[in-house]
Amino acid sequence: MVLLRTSLLFRFIPILTWLPRYPVKEWLLGDIISGFSVGIMHLPQGLAYSLLAGLPPVVGLYSAFYPVLVYFFFGTSRHISVGPFAVISVMIGSITDSLEPSGKFMEADNDTNVPILNEAKRDAARVQLAAALTFLVGIFQIALGLLQFGFLATYLSEPLVRGYTTAAAIQVLISQLKYVIGVELEEYAGPLALIYTFLELCSKLPKTNVGTLVTSLIAIISILIVKKISDKLGKRIPVPIPTELLTIIIATGISYGAKLNGRFNISVVGEIPSGLVPPKAPVVSYFGQVIGNAFAIAVVSYVICVSLGKIFAFKHGYKVDSNQELIALGLSNFVGGFFQCYSIGCSMSRSLVQESTGGHSQVSAAVSCLLLLVTILKISELFRELPKAILAAIILVNLKGMFKQFKDIHTLWKSNFVDLLIWLVTFVATILLNLDMGLGVAVVFSLLTVIFRTQMPHYSILGQVSKTGIYKDAAEYQKAEEIPGVKIFRSSATIYFANAALYEEALKTKCGIDVEHLIEKKKKALKKKHNKDKKEEKKAKVFLWLKVTLFICFSQEPRGDTTANGPSGSVDDQKYQNLKQPQSSDQPGLMALGLEKPPFHSIILDFSPVNFVDTVSIKTLKNIFKDFQEIEVNVFLVGCNDSVISQLERGNFFSQNITKHHLFASLHHAVSYITRNQEELPPTDRVSNLCSMP
Repeated sequence: MVLLRTSLLFRFIPILTWLPRYPVKEWLLGDIISGFSVGIMHLPQGLAYSLLAGLPPVVGLYSAFYPVLVYFFFGTSRHISVGPFAVISVMIGSITDSLEPSGKFMEADNDTNVPILNEAKRDAARVQLAAALTFLVGIFQIALGLLQFGFLATYLSEPLVRGYTTAAAIQVLISQLKYVIGVELEEYAGPLALIYTFLELCSKLPKTNVGTLVTSLIAIISILIVKKISDKLGKRIPVPIPTELLTIIIATGISYGAKLNGRFNISVVGEIPSGLVPPKAPVVSYFGQVIGNAFAIAVVSYVICVSLGKIFAFKHGYKVDSNQELIALGLSNFVGGFFQCYSIGCSMSRSLVQESTGGHSQVSAAVSCLLLLVTILKISELFRELPKAILAAIILVNLKGMFKQFKDIHTLWKSNFVDLLIWLVTFVATILLNLDMGLGVAVVFSLLTVIFRTQMPHYSILGQVSKTGIYKDAAEYQKAEEIPGVKIFRSSATIYFANAALYEEALKTKCGIDVEHLIEKKKKALKKKHNKDKKEEKKAKVFLWLKVTLFICFSQEPRGDTTANGPSGSVDDQKYQNLKQPQSSDQPGLMALGLEKPPFHSIILDFSPVNFVDTVSIKTLKNIFKDFQEIEVNVFLVGCNDSVISQLERGNFFSQNITKHHLFASLHHAVSYITRNQEELPPTDRVSNLCSMP
């Protein structure tokens, strides 16, 4: 019991496993450099992404500190950088704009009686909403992790995630353009909200604040140039140039010295409170309004984090525990919900910096937290004169990688059309229906494509390749030749209720004969023969009666003499009885009925792709056996795994007409057996030593 508890403790708190064995001499310096590099990125991104979430800038700093510190203890990835992330931020922003819109906090000015926005009340309400949402996200992730639902990531395919993040990048772009041109826009929510925002943005272009636009353009161009220089220098410098940090420091200094807010009406960040906030319980009244959004954010943030984590883990030769990652992210969000944080994700840009600057473990995250702690306590208030246009510029430049994902359209067009459809449907649905509903539509459509692909698999008739044990599609491989008298049928998908009827139809089509028509002709021929036999029997009975009657009437022997009469009467009576009750005989075959037999005598169903069967597919298989046996064609199953055989047994598939002698372990065994024994009795009367089960 003690060992079990210790094992669980080490499993749920991974730091207890790796920290005691931490190689200080080899890793510490790299982690310190990496931590400072990531911390320098956290500062501008935390301030900028809080704008996306519709929250005060200081909330972005809190979100880059508390959750990251918790992940340090519970995470299993050494290289990902958790914290504020653009996609998650814009998802939260759509919720804050919807549930706590600015119009709800308009108050009349005492002097002019003109309605003005009470930003303090709005921000306070939005912070409470974001904290409640973050708390729920954490609860969902912890619950999913404890229930071992780490496989959820598999349901969001790469085309879906990339299409979704590309659409989110468009959402981010349009949401930040108002800060770039310096105009105020109404806040829209629900379907087509992005379209309405874009149309209003276009209508207000004539009202552009020239000072804000110039500031934005200078910042964007400067950041792009410095980043280009940093990329060119590459490994010549120990750490990347902190472009975003230098930008906000210089921009804050210029804004303060030139009084950009007062002279040019350029909007600035405003007051940023210094110091940490005490923990505060989330507002429960918000839970019912955001529970669906919380689940969507929980899944999206987890999928992005675990995807990046597995990439780095594969590169550096260690494993990431998917379920523990859910728990780690859940605890990070759960704790963050008490400290005015919003839900975190995983930034690819920060993760790449963390790895490329020598980071070996999450010690680098702890170092970045120390840097952010100093910023929150002492430095954050210095950024009150920072123009919002600068933060918007930082966000837009960091979207460059997401916009490159539009290249996926060309790649997927060449490689996989279904994945292209998933990408496009996800993108369009997210643009038109907003982030939460768009994700739901994308997941449903993605699952439907799986169902449709199982309903429309590739059906093929296999042939033997140059008398080897290899069997390939005879229509695609020239060297694959069909076995004379044998049809080998394969479906590329498993057989279940959704495609069982299509499987049966494809089998009969590929065989090249109209099975139902042949069965119908046989029934008509049997009926015709039966009627003919009845007429013959009736004629025979009449003839026999006349013969017996004439014999009795014209017999010359005395009636009491049984010497001649007895034997003759006994023979005739016996014939009469035999005609009256004819001996049962086997049903006549197709040839006896004057019908042409099929050009093959056996069908082999290759079940190697089948991993399960249900009651519908079992019923369909029974019908296949029944129909083909009716036209004198034997049916065999090949390659059934043990679980499929067990399901067939439980479904009462086997009977007197369908026995386990119809099962073979491989195609070659089945073909060898059939070609040796094609002139013998039907398989129900044979015993094969090559069957998969005796």
